[in-house]
Amino acid sequence: MDIYFDNSATTILDADVQKVMDDFNNKFYANPSAMHRFGYLAEEEVKKCSEYIASIINCDSSEIIWTSGGSESNNLAISGYIEAHKKSGNRIITTSIEHPSVYNVFKKYEDLGFDVIYLDVDGRGQINLDKLKDSINDSTILVSIMFVNNEIGSRQRIEEIGDIIKSKNKNCAFHVDFVQGFTKYKIDVKKSNIDFLSVSSHKINGPKGVGFLYRNKNARIIPMILGGNQQQGLRAGTLNTTGIIGTYMATKIAYENFETVISGLKNLKNYLIDELSKINDKYGIITINTLKDESFAPHIVSISFKGIRAEVMLHSLEGYGIYVSAGSACSSHNKNISNTLKSIGLKPEIAESTIRVSFGKYNNKQEIDTFINTLDILIPKLVLKR
Repeated sequence: MDIYFDNSATTILDADVQKVMDDFNNKFYANPSAMHRFGYLAEEEVKKCSEYIASIINCDSSEIIWTSGGSESNNLAISGYIEAHKKSGNRIITTSIEHPSVYNVFKKYEDLGFDVIYLDVDGRGQINLDKLKDSINDSTILVSIMFVNNEIGSRQRIEEIGDIIKSKNKNCAFHVDFVQGFTKYKIDVKKSNIDFLSVSSHKINGPKGVGFLYRNKNARIIPMILGGNQQQGLRAGTLNTTGIIGTYMATKIAYENFETVISGLKNLKNYLIDELSKINDKYGIITINTLKDESFAPHIVSISFKGIRAEVMLHSLEGYGIYVSAGSACSSHNKNISNTLKSIGLKPEIAESTIRVSFGKYNNKQEIDTFINTLDILIPKLVLKR
């Protein structure tokens, strides 16, 4: 039986979500922008979904913009806000460990002459809050910091960060990439002073190709997709109503079972780290880049195998039906060492030997036992080949 340990790349579509989507698509197939009754019914269903999502993160339903996923949400928040406020200031701030859909947008604006600050992180993947505070000035228009890093699972202190940003410059917007944090944590966007929050459905056992962006109604943005006047003119295009209902259902299932699922994920993560430590006593080549404490997410473990390249380990495990990642799935074909692994201080030979195991609610301890036993078979063979 295959063992899927790549849930940070994408999750299995929940069967109950699939059923709701199929039923919905058969009944509410009209364009929600259409003026006839069928269109109105579809629009009302979308509104219900927006209202539920808004209740989860504590905002108004009018502040939810439906998108094609996390990358679009990140781009719309960052580029949309910068384009609307570029006459107000030239400094924008992010971290050295952001997802490419954030990091590459900042690189674009750096090439355009913006003053871009990339905050460094320590060995635990944490930014220095004093350095953040010192970096914010009167010309700073946007700070973008991810909640959970997608490669090592480090978690930033978002509420403290929001307080710092607004205390230094109340006009500076705060964007949070919440793609790896949604349904793993509860968040209050108002309490945390968040102006933009990005989420993707396929990371939470929902469908691919849909997500949402929370936008503070007072934060003006320039739309990136032009066309009709859908979603208050902020994102043109016919709404993916089936995807939206799937996102709603996946979110509802996740938060109704929140405590049980998160407890289970933490147990799996801690068990894996303990078992890796035991096997490392035998081989001495394993570095665990993720800690068991609360500063790391419950579902991600980053592991380095000194002397065994990540892609070699990945494909060797695949031969046993075990599927992991060699890093961020969005940049897995990029042969360069990831910014995240470099930023936490891993030497190149260790960074290029790093894989990511990421859990979902369908994983269990027996699968971890199989993974550990497989490593016990593979490590001697692969070390001899180097």
